Amino acid sequence: MFFLTTQSFKNEKVLIRVDLNVPLDKNMNVTDSTRITACKETVDFVVNRGGACILMAHLGRPKGKDETLSLSHLLNDVSKCLEKKVQFVNDCIGDNVEKRVSQMKNGDVLLLENLRFHKEEIKGDNIFAKKLSKLGDSYINDAFGTCHREHASTYTIAKYFPQKKYAGKLLEKELKAIRMILEDGKKPILAILGGAKVSSKLQIINNLIEQVDKIIIAGGMAFTFIKANGGEIGDSLYEPSLLSEAKSILLKAKKLNKEISLPIDVLAGKELNNNTEEEVFNVNRIQSGWKGMDIYTKTASVFEDVIMSSNTIFWNGPMGVFENEKFSQGTRQICKILKKAKEEKKHVIVGGGDSIAALKKFGKEGWVSYISTGGGAMLESLEGKELPGVKALN
Repeated sequence: MFFLTTQSFKNEKVLIRVDLNVPLDKNMNVTDSTRITACKETVDFVVNRGGACILMAHLGRPKGKDETLSLSHLLNDVSKCLEKKVQFVNDCIGDNVEKRVSQMKNGDVLLLENLRFHKEEIKGDNIFAKKLSKLGDSYINDAFGTCHREHASTYTIAKYFPQKKYAGKLLEKELKAIRMILEDGKKPILAILGGAKVSSKLQIINNLIEQVDKIIIAGGMAFTFIKANGGEIGDSLYEPSLLSEAKSILLKAKKLNKEISLPIDVLAGKELNNNTEEEVFNVNRIQSGWKGMDIYTKTASVFEDVIMSSNTIFWNGPMGVFENEKFSQGTRQICKILKKAKEEKKHVIVGGGDSIAALKKFGKEGWVSYISTGGGAMLESLEGKELPGVKALN
């Protein structure tokens, strides 16, 4: 794979696939510009080496052209985050786009309209990819968050740049973070997995057991494992169809001498609202009518010991229903423990929208060693899959 090192892009027009799929409020204002800022390093690299940047991206899941999902809504934010005047063109292929590209000067940055206004983008269409490729002399993929898709702008297009296709600076960092978890990290390596459903992370757990030294399983997904172990979980969320798989995972971990830590005590409620009753239970003896909503103090203490005895730590998924203030303390406590671990020179990687949202909610994201911008792509990498967008660059 070609990374950006000392290449010159003098007098070149460089197509850069970036991830601008950011959240918007009802007034079309960007509420989180993390992904926009993340592509700045690659844009600066190209501009500082004499090139002009043509940014390709998508927003949402439009069915044809949809003005509410036009990238024109992002123009001011993109200009602000990149600290450059960014131009915009209201399509991504065609004569008008080619004319605008031909008028670009070195140092210019042009944002194309939403790629997904053309259905050919998500189909990975060859003709569409070739039309896009005509706009640039080189191609850079810096959109890790879409690398798990075989789309025209992330996968098909690469073949039209056999000697001039590169991984952008953000993509390079993401791949390094994955290697840190699966291969290169200082041992012991710990994965902390939370969230609601075990079904969405079953393959990840199966793969990580063979790669990391320790796994913490918490959040709603923990109750499937606790039930599989014979625990009484009351009315807590679990997935009956996955009980045998959960049991197999626990047996596999034991056979491989890998440590899996589950909650010991939980804060439970009867309903998911601010007025519900609360009760603390041993995780194996939750009474009928109660639902486990968050980890509690004994669990947090055990998890702290596991975290502080690790050197490389990956966190994906909250410890409980952190959106509800009543049940946010477990996730808040994990944030504090991870910050303490980082202060003691541990390497802390955070991936997944809910984990990042929790960091932001509790005001603690600035200290993390690395925050991944790609939820689905990160998770598929941890399942052991080769991402199509990465494969296309090899």
